[in-house]
Amino acid sequence: MLPRLQLVEFNDLAATPAPLRDAIVESLSRSLRWGRMLRGLVDPFREFLAAAGTDEVLDLCAGAGGPASVLAGELAGHGAPPRFLLTDLFPRIESWEAVRAEHPETIDFIETPVDATAIPPALASGRARVVINAFHHFPPPLATAILADAVAGSRGIFISEALVRNPLSFLAFGPAGLAALLAEPLLARRDRVAKAFLVWATPIALAAGTWDGLVSTMRIYEESDLRAMVAPLGDAFRWTYGVYTYPFGGRGYYFHGVPRVGAAP
Repeated sequence: MLPRLQLVEFNDLAATPAPLRDAIVESLSRSLRWGRMLRGLVDPFREFLAAAGTDEVLDLCAGAGGPASVLAGELAGHGAPPRFLLTDLFPRIESWEAVRAEHPETIDFIETPVDATAIPPALASGRARVVINAFHHFPPPLATAILADAVAGSRGIFISEALVRNPLSFLAFGPAGLAALLAEPLLARRDRVAKAFLVWATPIALAAGTWDGLVSTMRIYEESDLRAMVAPLGDAFRWTYGVYTYPFGGRGYYFHGVPRVGAAP
């Protein structure tokens, strides 16, 4: 078993130029759709919402809004999708407006920064929470704080990652991820010239995106890590862990908790 390493991703650095950061984040969102990487989450997520007893979802660490958009689209083929409310400590308003325009009935957002470790009661009330492909960014103390805050004031929390803790797992992203990155200068809403330079004229975007992907695999929390985090939080929530697959040999996990009967906030 490989040890978890809290290495640095370019996407996390304040010094990373905005066009490079956006190219990485936007390409990742696009690759989730093109590679059908979240389709395997549909049934587990529907089961989670049924157990949580809500169709209102607070999307924490929403990034460019791609995961929520993709999941909402996948869920639309299985009845009415839940309503997602996008939040992030660093809101991406322009990207979120575009996502909301695509899914006006199911996606909205909060314009102001929202700390995933301390959700205001007004946002928390009646909602479940989801963290898609972002939980690995948090070191253990902050990751535990996110789970603790969910136990203290939510209808449940659903975490998923499209990778496992093995650098080889990033290979499954290759086909869709490379296509999404190469298309980024054409499909981006801004900084197209800068992104064309980073993607087409130099290896900068490819190298940074590959590094971030490999580092992400080494940051992934495994089942034993997740259960160790929630163990001190008491037995108010019932926790479930599972794995799902996607094309090109991809494998990810989901981990969710819902209040036990009589313990809902």
